[in-house]
Amino acid sequence: MSDRPLRIAVWHNLPSGGGKRALYDHVRGLVDRGHHVEAWAPPSADRTYLPLNDMIEEHILPYGDDSYRLTDKLQLTLHIDRRLAAMEEHARRCAAEIARGGFDLLFANSCMYFRSAPIGRFVDLPSVLYLQEPYRWLYEAMPEPVWAAPEPGGGLKAAFLDWRNVRNARVQMRAEIASAKAYGRILCNSYFSRESILRAYGLDAEVCYLGIDTNRFSPGSGPRGDFLLGLGSFTREKNPRLCIEALGAVQGPKPRLLWIANFAHDDFLAEMRALAERRGVVLEVQVNAPDETLRTALQTAMAMVFAPRLEPFGLVPLEAGACGTPVIAVAEGGLRETVVDGVNGLVADPTSAGLAAAIARLRDDPSLRARLGEGGRRLVDERWSLAAAAERLEAKLRAQVDAG
Repeated sequence: MSDRPLRIAVWHNLPSGGGKRALYDHVRGLVDRGHHVEAWAPPSADRTYLPLNDMIEEHILPYGDDSYRLTDKLQLTLHIDRRLAAMEEHARRCAAEIARGGFDLLFANSCMYFRSAPIGRFVDLPSVLYLQEPYRWLYEAMPEPVWAAPEPGGGLKAAFLDWRNVRNARVQMRAEIASAKAYGRILCNSYFSRESILRAYGLDAEVCYLGIDTNRFSPGSGPRGDFLLGLGSFTREKNPRLCIEALGAVQGPKPRLLWIANFAHDDFLAEMRALAERRGVVLEVQVNAPDETLRTALQTAMAMVFAPRLEPFGLVPLEAGACGTPVIAVAEGGLRETVVDGVNGLVADPTSAGLAAAIARLRDDPSLRARLGEGGRRLVDERWSLAAAAERLEAKLRAQVDAG
């Protein structure tokens, strides 16, 4: 395997959040190891949170016009076709620029619209897709399976809407699979995600674990607070409802819940605030807080509570661990790979009673909190360093270049 520096073309269409942080750390690791990296993205991609152009040149190419009129039933019905066509045209433009750049490899990342980026179908280079997860709405009940028939008696309108939704899901699934198949290698963030990709798309992926920046995330010097920290988009998928219900079930003093979010729907936020009030829970939600606020919260929280539905990996608990903060997590998804019960946190049944018991246990045992916090930092240092993650990724990319 050659050790010459590679010319790597990156593509992404990621929002702010864990996926963007993972890409930022990947790019920084590759640049630090001497590789030339440039990125391509549509205007919809986030460019304010951990901007790539701080390190590399980032090319923003038009995405095209995927707009449609809500009053035009045909355009609404064919919306997925229009969006696919717009994304494919964007991908062709990016591919043409990449072809002129003398690159060794395409390293594509997820798309917020189509998880499997279509650019792999248009680039004649060795290619790797880092797929954080498949498009979950096509194969999970979120909240209902898209394939489930509507209740009888809904009439022609209900039948038409069902036909449209299923038809659009089938078109997107076809495109997702075709795009994923175009890559020479698919990487993912956990064994749980590997199983999800196999289950959803029928394709094999290789686990390439992420890492944590222990300079950015480190223990603080100040005292710990009396609050629990929630982190991530304030949405149904992240399951703040369960956290609130669990806190409501805690006997005795209830720690307040501070949730730092990169995104929140106003209606859902109002619903959860009303639930917290009914359950006697003090809830504070900060949306798009500065990075320093996030870091301070991670360093001063009593513990992190993390209960998302089928989380693909679980980067957030590792960030907490790097800051010496214990984690209370549900035994679901990729969290079973990042939270080790009794080492860096407590793993609970995904019920309000199970989570409440873990919260009360940590609240009442400062020595346990300290031991789990120290264990979290030690676990990150031993298994989840950024340097080790960059080395793993580099080896996968070089292997694909050598394989052609």
